[in-house]
Amino acid sequence: MLSWFLLLVSIYAAGLVAATIGARQQTQSADDFMTAGRDLGILLGSLTVAATLFSTFTLLGMPDFFRTHGVGAWIFLAVSDGALAFTIIWFGVHLRRRAAAEGSFNGLAGLMRSCFGSRWAGLVYLAGVFVFLIPYVAVQIRGVSIFMNAIFPEALPVWGWATLLVAVMLTYSELGGLKAIIYADAIQGMILLAATVTVAYGCIANFGGITELFDQVEARNTALLSVPGPAGLFTTQFLLASFIVIVLVPVTQPQISIRLAIMRNFGAMRRMAVLLGLFAMFVILATVPIGFYGAVHYADSSAAEFLVGTLITDQAPLVAAAVAIGLIAAAISTADSQLFALGAELRSLMAGDEQTVMRRTRLSIFCFAAASWAVALMSSDQLVLLARVSFAGTALMGPFILAGILTRRAPGVEIIVITAIALVVFLASVLGAFPQMIGPLRLDLLLLITLGSVAIVSSVRRGSR
Repeated sequence: MLSWFLLLVSIYAAGLVAATIGARQQTQSADDFMTAGRDLGILLGSLTVAATLFSTFTLLGMPDFFRTHGVGAWIFLAVSDGALAFTIIWFGVHLRRRAAAEGSFNGLAGLMRSCFGSRWAGLVYLAGVFVFLIPYVAVQIRGVSIFMNAIFPEALPVWGWATLLVAVMLTYSELGGLKAIIYADAIQGMILLAATVTVAYGCIANFGGITELFDQVEARNTALLSVPGPAGLFTTQFLLASFIVIVLVPVTQPQISIRLAIMRNFGAMRRMAVLLGLFAMFVILATVPIGFYGAVHYADSSAAEFLVGTLITDQAPLVAAAVAIGLIAAAISTADSQLFALGAELRSLMAGDEQTVMRRTRLSIFCFAAASWAVALMSSDQLVLLARVSFAGTALMGPFILAGILTRRAPGVEIIVITAIALVVFLASVLGAFPQMIGPLRLDLLLLITLGSVAIVSSVRRGSR
């Protein structure tokens, strides 16, 4: 495997170098650097959005989720991601119209400041995405660092792999800007899909077919084929809250909104969303047999043992090497997109000459990367659940963002205040300082209902004046 890995990693590195050089040649201004020339096409658009959504947890988190919690994960992931494609179209149309009305789009933080007529609106959004996206970036870094350390224990320690990943992503994103990241995303998206489907096919073939696979899973643990699953995770409230959280990703996540804003036109954006939905269905469906393979052959193993065994040891050397490269590419692609987006959000709130603003923006991206590296070394190994917490935290800003974009009058300051309070309360619950159940309701679901109600009432009252 080592020989194949060195060959493939050389090809991947050459691809990153070519992407960076090509991006630098097309970058003529600071705006080009931050927005990739605002001319994103259908294919690149679908691949870059897919790459930012489907990252390390696609091959490391989702199979283990199916192995542990069963088929209910399909409802949690696939149904929600299918609906997400429709949200992209609907929200993208309104975002682009509002951005055009405001003059330009450089980030949701700046747009919220303009929509609400208050700098606090931009600061609340920036604080929210910082607090909840940094852990998600850390998930990518930690997941692949642990995995690579398990494959090549003599090469680098976990912190060494994490440092290498951060250094690579900072290098080409700082040199080539968003265009280089988009090109890298295209490479990563194709590698990830190919590797996932190849491993899934091998897992099905091992059982002799899909029917035989499900028969053996049923014989091993019947609860895996029903909800709420062996651990009772997939309750009605969990699935409903998760559905809302995932559907709101295009609304709240800055790395998605910037890509919607820079699509070439409305037609390209709609076609991109359709391709993204197909990508989501294929890649998530492929993780089901991988997870169920583990439920039969690695039922009593740790997550690390299951993943190394299923993705590396039980695969042909070439496939195992491709999986390792796919995981590295996935971690880098998602992490750099989000770190760059955080820098863009901060830039949208800054004023001054362009050279000073860009210097501060580049420095902020470096600081965000350093924070992610530190959190990665301290975070848990529960990748999917950590990702869900990150999505849930940013989803709380969904009603706040929609109120700003969809209403003609400036929304009330009460929406800003209650959103800030909700973010603090949810963060306290994650840290164990606040209960996660309020009576019969999950806290995240209760907060979403409350925030949505306040946003609707406030917008209706102001619109009627």
